[in-house]
Amino acid sequence: MSCVELMSQWSFLIFTLWGSLFLLQTTVLLHRLWLRPRWLQWALRAQGLRGKPYRLLTTVDGPSGCRKTSMPLRCHDIAPFVVPLLHNAVQEHGRTCLSSWFGPMPKVTVVDARLTREVMSGKSGHLEKFRRFPMLSRLLAAGLPTYEGEKWARHRRIISPAFHLEKLKIMLPAFYSCCQDLIARWTESLCNSEGWGEIDVYPEFQSLAVDAISCTAFGSSYLEGKRILELQAEQADRVSAGVKTIFIPGYLYLPTKNNRRMRQIDNEIESILQGIIGRRMQAMREGKLMKDDLLGLMLESNMREPDVVNGRSARGMSIEEVMEECKMFYFAGIGVPSTLLTWTIVLLSMHPEWQDRAREEVLAQFGKNQPDYDGLSSLRTVTMILYEVLRLYPPAIAFIRKTCKETTIGGIRYPAGVVIEMPVLLIHHDPDIWGEDVHEFRPERFAEGISKASNDPGVFLPFGWGPRACIGKNFALLEAKMAVCMILQHFEFELAPTYIHAPHNKTLHPMHGAHINLRALV
Repeated sequence: MSCVELMSQWSFLIFTLWGSLFLLQTTVLLHRLWLRPRWLQWALRAQGLRGKPYRLLTTVDGPSGCRKTSMPLRCHDIAPFVVPLLHNAVQEHGRTCLSSWFGPMPKVTVVDARLTREVMSGKSGHLEKFRRFPMLSRLLAAGLPTYEGEKWARHRRIISPAFHLEKLKIMLPAFYSCCQDLIARWTESLCNSEGWGEIDVYPEFQSLAVDAISCTAFGSSYLEGKRILELQAEQADRVSAGVKTIFIPGYLYLPTKNNRRMRQIDNEIESILQGIIGRRMQAMREGKLMKDDLLGLMLESNMREPDVVNGRSARGMSIEEVMEECKMFYFAGIGVPSTLLTWTIVLLSMHPEWQDRAREEVLAQFGKNQPDYDGLSSLRTVTMILYEVLRLYPPAIAFIRKTCKETTIGGIRYPAGVVIEMPVLLIHHDPDIWGEDVHEFRPERFAEGISKASNDPGVFLPFGWGPRACIGKNFALLEAKMAVCMILQHFEFELAPTYIHAPHNKTLHPMHGAHINLRALV
């Protein structure tokens, strides 16, 4: 056989192989980007679901699209402003509808508290956490809320004791000290003003949350926590920018300016956390008294021998897992308390009659003295106010899951690969549940507790529901109560003329800050 014939045969084999691979890849893409989405759409519509039709290579993301204008003052009907596309989809297509598409995956929105509880308290093995771009999400924070199965159960078991009642009581002096620093800073800023002075309370409450979580959960300095906050805020913006770009395989590995900066941020955050963890581990090795805070519990699980739980060996966390949990708790432990406190002060400025009622209660309970745990627990008006703020301005506007196998929810069979969105914001603003005054600030609706605030005892969902409910719920509420009480003890406040009412859909924070006029009480 001549060389020409041999080369011809090899060329034929190579082109045949290449053609086969090309045909296979084309078939896979055709199935993924056209045939399966069309079948999913047909399967959902056959059961009566209406909504957005599938369009090839087009993504309509329902929760996005926060308008860039402002809202009228004292208006709490925020859903049309914060999530206009989602709000319009539900208005047009119904309370259970195909509201948008994540690429080839349909997203079904379910505005039903009963079904939300069903999804979040059960369906184990049928539903999983949905992360649109897992690699981008990991650059921001991984940890307990993102895990599934055995890993989630192991981390929850290790972390839970840090948020038990007796631990929260121990944290109270630290909360008080952090709030004292805030009060002193505000008092000093008013020294040069005549009566009233203006402060943007949103960054102030972020700093307070940084101080609180650094001190109580990780035993680190405020400056370290502040730097982590700055880096995570920048990372969140860059992750959002990365999501909006055209996503192609391997995109995160391309040496773009945004990708390089995200890697730098991640490395700097890990470097700070390594320093915090290293100092604590050195202290533990030297036999110094170990703090039983969140970091101490996680490191103790790393250093001890595996436990036996339900007849199986249950190992602790690796150092890498400890670091990811630290990232997550800085991210969540700062965002939730700071936004809750911000909207509480804003709404009390909008509704001074409730500010007066809350101050009367606080001064009657504590005077100008340090609040204690039993006293904070007995505050009725302050608790009602915090609950109403969480109802109107929930920290998480929606919970999202993805079906990993066929499952039935509310009589509808969902195939694998369907995203289920449960919009807490819409549920909390549903007049059929809360009454015609649903968009009004009426803390008295919680006068007899959460279960009797509406016509459904399980419809209040600011921290989730079921076994995966927010583990730091009581931590955030105790921190908020302490801060609100001390502010009411020392200041009266009102909206500044510069305040612009514009809730933003990313952690539902005020888009243009929260400018408040303060005056020190005599």
